[in-house]
Amino acid sequence: MQMEKHLKVSAIKNGTVLDHIPAEQLFKVIDILGLSCISNQITFGTNLDSKLLGKKAIIKISDRYFESDEINRIALIAPQAKINIIQNFKVVEKRVLSIPSSIKGIAKCMNPVCVTNHQPIETLFTTITDENELKLLCHYCEKITDKENLKIISNN
Repeated sequence: MQMEKHLKVSAIKNGTVLDHIPAEQLFKVIDILGLSCISNQITFGTNLDSKLLGKKAIIKISDRYFESDEINRIALIAPQAKINIIQNFKVVEKRVLSIPSSIKGIAKCMNPVCVTNHQPIETLFTTITDENELKLLCHYCEKITDKENLKIISNN
């Protein structure tokens, strides 16, 4: 018995494909990368079947390549995401996400009295991986923001 394979999201000639994004994180990834503000063709699919995640999302961005620091920002919410660089319809490079040692201006500090929540100061955190759980240590108030309290700052 032969299984038929169908592309659920069409191929792109050149650009970047972000795959294995947890379905519920799709719009956060779009926000973190500022995709709603670019004019490139963007195709995304969500709630696609995934052996790894159950349900996954995928984003294809034509004629756009990201710097490692841009891509690593999404490791905060989708550490298992895979990045494929496409040229002439072929995958020419696969990138693995790595959590950056520090992040700037991506997440809010959960401490309501932190200066970053009251002044126009960009947030700055040191990332801590503790028993496979990501935590953010605020540079200003030294409070730790955990995954449950992680709020992404919108780029819009």
